[in-house]
Amino acid sequence: MLAAALGAALAFGAPAALAGTAPVSPSGVPTPAPRAAAPASQSATWAAGTRAYLVITAPGDSSAVRSAVTANGGTVFSAYDAIGVIVAHSASASFATTMRGVSGVQQVGATRTSDVPADAYNPALPANPAQSATATGEPVRVDMSQIKADQAWAVNPGSSSVKVGILDTGVDDQHQDLAPNFNAADSVSCAYGKADTRTGAWRDVDTHGTHVAGTIAAAKNGKGVVGVAPGVKISAVRVAEPGNSFFFAENTICGFVWAGDHGFKVTNNSYYTDPWQFNCPDNIDQAAIIEGVKRAQEYAEGKGSLQVAAAGNENYDLAHKTTDSASPNDSTPTTRTITNACLDIPTELPGVVTVAANGTGTTKASFSNFGSGVIDVAAPGSDVYSTLPGGKYGTKSGTSMATPHVVGVAALLASANPGITPAQLRDKLATQANDTACPSDSRCTGTTANNSFFGEGQVDALKAVGGSTPPTGKYFENLGDFAINDNATVESPLTVSGVTGNAPATLRVGVDIKHTYIGDLKVDLVAPDGTVYTLSDRTGGGTDNIIQNFTVNASSEVANGIWKLRVNDNASADTGKIDAWNLTF
Repeated sequence: MLAAALGAALAFGAPAALAGTAPVSPSGVPTPAPRAAAPASQSATWAAGTRAYLVITAPGDSSAVRSAVTANGGTVFSAYDAIGVIVAHSASASFATTMRGVSGVQQVGATRTSDVPADAYNPALPANPAQSATATGEPVRVDMSQIKADQAWAVNPGSSSVKVGILDTGVDDQHQDLAPNFNAADSVSCAYGKADTRTGAWRDVDTHGTHVAGTIAAAKNGKGVVGVAPGVKISAVRVAEPGNSFFFAENTICGFVWAGDHGFKVTNNSYYTDPWQFNCPDNIDQAAIIEGVKRAQEYAEGKGSLQVAAAGNENYDLAHKTTDSASPNDSTPTTRTITNACLDIPTELPGVVTVAANGTGTTKASFSNFGSGVIDVAAPGSDVYSTLPGGKYGTKSGTSMATPHVVGVAALLASANPGITPAQLRDKLATQANDTACPSDSRCTGTTANNSFFGEGQVDALKAVGGSTPPTGKYFENLGDFAINDNATVESPLTVSGVTGNAPATLRVGVDIKHTYIGDLKVDLVAPDGTVYTLSDRTGGGTDNIIQNFTVNASSEVANGIWKLRVNDNASADTGKIDAWNLTF
């Protein structure tokens, strides 16, 4: 976030409000971003000078105001009646002033200082890049061990019933580390402020969103990287526009409404809303932007969705704002005097969790914004290695990279606490975080428990899933896929060696079975001598997937030998696979 600000503490290179550096390949050579498809032909309804506006009215039936938009030289591009927000386009210089005098109109504000692209009327689909093969092996990355995600995986990798929305530049859903957890049914493009549900409209027009996605939920599949919550589902909501990766207010509004309507438990927002780094309520246009995005955020939260956002990369004290030299970033930025009433959105909106970036360990990342009463939690954000489009991997830095670590932890909390509300999730994020004291830096104010650099502290994935120490004993796993066919039995073997004596009375069995309608399944652990321990016997009804840890008293069994996970499908119509399973002695 804030990558585009002029005079930033770090040169992040992107033209818009992203929060990361240019991608770096494993060899250290900069990786060029994939090009978006060529723009489609201009629509006959587009005209040079067309600008976008938010027309704010009372929630409910907006038909009268929509008619007024048309009558006063505008067109209704999209409308969100549930929150009283209309996205209007007009090439008339007097449109906003005229509409502010219309009965029922509360606010009107331009969302850009540049023209709406012709592509908005006939958007081109992003490229679907060819995929590179990835060699076997997924070593634990330092950022994951820093927040104990590697220990959390053995307790609870996250539930597939938890849906996470990635509001970003898009996601490469074909990437081998993301495809297993990608939810295409709930993915969309919200570029230009209108939902585009065509297949692939959600794909990445940069590299940023794919990188974020891998940190949240890259699959634990024996290759590449592993996300904080490798068992949850991710959906792409592309809010960035192609060519410049701008995140305008109407795009964010569309994204939040979509998140609420599609059951996202948490969303990742590693950007600020272009073109203003800070939106000031005494500016008539920016006031409408604040109100429109605020209403959309409240709508999403009311539907059960928690928004998590990056604090920004300017090394700026958000609690003591004085100047903004980066806005507007879609035309010619100027330096202006601002106060704390001016908001970096969405991160400073009420209810949004604001994330600062740690460096290695519990240091503050040099670029990370800070602020007493602004920062909620912190997470690793320096040199984070994750997925890139085309089956590739690379390193990025920024509060953009810290935020998905927090989103992953929030997804683990939701997995461990079904039915948790956004407010409860916010509270748990605060309580599970590890207190982080201020360094020797006079800018850091507050206490060890809550300060301006780290908020409540650095998030802890192990605490999020109910653990306090790593599982004891030797750990064995089988990551191979074994198909579960209708009315058939399949076994996945696991060889245990090097364990003295018998298995423990608390043998931990971790199961990851992907299968629709789990009421069809009987799941057993088979000891080396053939003894059968039933883990699940046709329970769960129409629920999808068994991702669960079981405890078995196997103290009568010799530990060493070939153990098996046996799955029996007892009905037709639903199939799946044993995705992975493990034993901890």
